[in-house]
Amino acid sequence: MTSETARLFRSLHVPSNPLVLANAWDVASARLVEDAGAAAIATTSAGVAWSLGAPDGDRLGRELAVDLIARIARVTTVPVTADIEGGYADTPGGVTETVAAVVAAGAVGINIEDGPRPPQEVVPRIAAARAASDEIFVNARIDTFLRGIGGVPETLERAAAYLAAGADGIFVPGATDPTVIAALVEGIDAPVNVMAHPGAPSVKELAGLGVARVSVGSGISQAAYAVVQESARELFSAGTYSRLEDSVDYGTLNGLLTPRI
Repeated sequence: MTSETARLFRSLHVPSNPLVLANAWDVASARLVEDAGAAAIATTSAGVAWSLGAPDGDRLGRELAVDLIARIARVTTVPVTADIEGGYADTPGGVTETVAAVVAAGAVGINIEDGPRPPQEVVPRIAAARAASDEIFVNARIDTFLRGIGGVPETLERAAAYLAAGADGIFVPGATDPTVIAALVEGIDAPVNVMAHPGAPSVKELAGLGVARVSVGSGISQAAYAVVQESARELFSAGTYSRLEDSVDYGTLNGLLTPRI
């Protein structure tokens, strides 16, 4: 990570002109996303875990996760931000070690989530992430809406605590109602990130609500795996190959990777 790249990534979080992230899960997907015009590359922890043979939910080992981040950072030219789930560690000190390794791998941002942990356990983790680097953008994910365990007041309370602990931005997946999003933007004194999916407001609509960052989480990786599932089923049942007609051209994909390895 360079200071210049870290500052660039931070500057991309602009309310009403959001940073749009098409989350990648391996080197090839990261290069395809960059080639499509991405201003930055974000990883999806679920997609990364699946691609490396682990379920999502703090089950992937730190070393595998960091190695994947380093591989992506080496072959892309835009800032990289990494989803590190709960920090790939049992203690705040371990979170500091994880974030230091992520920074050394070349990332300039992280997502760190509360998930099932109570806020009082998450605050030290965010402080530990901040202690690892003054420059890395710490995006604190709040799962109140995703898990159905709290509304706007609970989310704002957690956001304030996480920002006080050193977070730079707040990510609230599961919040898609425009009224709710507007209330979050109004009540959070930091860039607000929402997760988009079919049925959610468009990027333009989210920009109008003051959102500063839009990501799609594991959505693209799940769509890619749907192609695997459907293609295999067609091949084994009908013996045909129509699902492969929209494949990325071999030469295009090979060309995106060859010069950078």
